[in-house]
Amino acid sequence: MTFKQLEAFYWAASCNNFAVAARRLNISVSSLSKRISELEGLLNAELFSRSARHAVMTPFGEELLPYALNVLRSADQFQHHANKNLTLSGRCRFGVGELTSLTWLPKMIATIQQRHPDLRVETTVAVGQQLEQGLEAGDLDFAIIAGPSTRSVIASYIIGEADFEWVIAATRKEQASDMRPEALVSERLITLTRGAGTVRILDDWLTQYQVTPAQHLFCENLGALAGMIQQGLAIGFLPSAWAESLIQRGDLLRLQNFPKLKPLSYAFQWRRDDSRLLIQQLRAIAQESINFDRSVCWG
Repeated sequence: MTFKQLEAFYWAASCNNFAVAARRLNISVSSLSKRISELEGLLNAELFSRSARHAVMTPFGEELLPYALNVLRSADQFQHHANKNLTLSGRCRFGVGELTSLTWLPKMIATIQQRHPDLRVETTVAVGQQLEQGLEAGDLDFAIIAGPSTRSVIASYIIGEADFEWVIAATRKEQASDMRPEALVSERLITLTRGAGTVRILDDWLTQYQVTPAQHLFCENLGALAGMIQQGLAIGFLPSAWAESLIQRGDLLRLQNFPKLKPLSYAFQWRRDDSRLLIQQLRAIAQESINFDRSVCWG
């Protein structure tokens, strides 16, 4: 029995299918299947039933899975304690939201490459809902998104927060000075799509001030959203540092009479059953790197 066989068994059991598990281990599906078959041969029992369209764990496999996980955890801890200067290697796939990708993600990746040069990182940028689905399916090692997660299989650790400002086009200066929350009943509001974390703080704000916009537009991209606000097509809110940059340029105005939105908490999220050293190390780097105060040049 080998470590690689146990590793193949664990990831095949944890991911949606063998193809996802093989990608996690950076091997082919046939190699993954071979390792599992070899382990089944040694145990003289099936770990997966292959009669269905997708391989399904047998009761015996479910019984052995916690023991395989304990072996993998122990090996990880042994390696860590045997060499305090150990660097990570292999492949890591993680997801972030657009705001993170345009502010502090480059710093985080630079730090990872400096401390763990043999670790190959692959990043996915999407809204939080999609990233949580990928994390739960085993496609991602972790995600950094607005949180915490409400999914039982996902653990969350708050690492920071982002502030937002209500803004309007500078061409609407006369209306901006007197505009209050109740004015939304005759205004268009534009925000990111419903799968984005910002929807959480917006819903709380609208409920608190008991207003419903005349029309609610959705946009998947922060840059496009800012551009539409600048053109006077709608009012909305932007990350504080970005809003301040556009206000200083004379493109936008702050809605002074709109109460502030609550800060949006961001969490490092991972699967509860994943206790690898990689998760601990990269969570620490993420917490060290997070900074939403970096402004963006819109051109």
